[in-house]
Amino acid sequence: MKKKLVAYFSCSGNTANAAKMLAEALNADIYEIRPQLSYTPADLDWQDKQSRSSVEMQNRASRPPLADTDAPVAAHDIIFLGFPIWWYVAPTIINTFLEAYDFNDKTIILFATSGGSGFGKALDGLRSSAPGASLHEGRVFTGGFDKAAIVQWATGLNI
Repeated sequence: MKKKLVAYFSCSGNTANAAKMLAEALNADIYEIRPQLSYTPADLDWQDKQSRSSVEMQNRASRPPLADTDAPVAAHDIIFLGFPIWWYVAPTIINTFLEAYDFNDKTIILFATSGGSGFGKALDGLRSSAPGASLHEGRVFTGGFDKAAIVQWATGLNI
């Protein structure tokens, strides 16, 4: 039986809620990806071109530092990687996370939360950060997602 990990990054709590529901549905371990410096509401103001998130997302080479690098990646075969969609891609801290560990021969299934957009180019933007891994788009949970939708998706994966 393959060992599963749900790793997620969340600022507002939406992705955290989805991750907790997913981990429960899959009977998976869970790990929160945390930035070294937490994001404030002002940092997340996408309408301010000088806000921290806007500056990071304008520079695709940006790699915000992690609070720690103790995710139990090595002990897991399948990693569900969750994040909010920012500017139609994953936040650059997800690249930081992927580049901090060895994902060779791991399966990574992406899931995201969004106000209404899909994955956009998230998968393309993450591939080079996890060479040797098999990355897959999973599901974007938009708006008022609920536990039933997450459980239905998770149980339909047959993994």
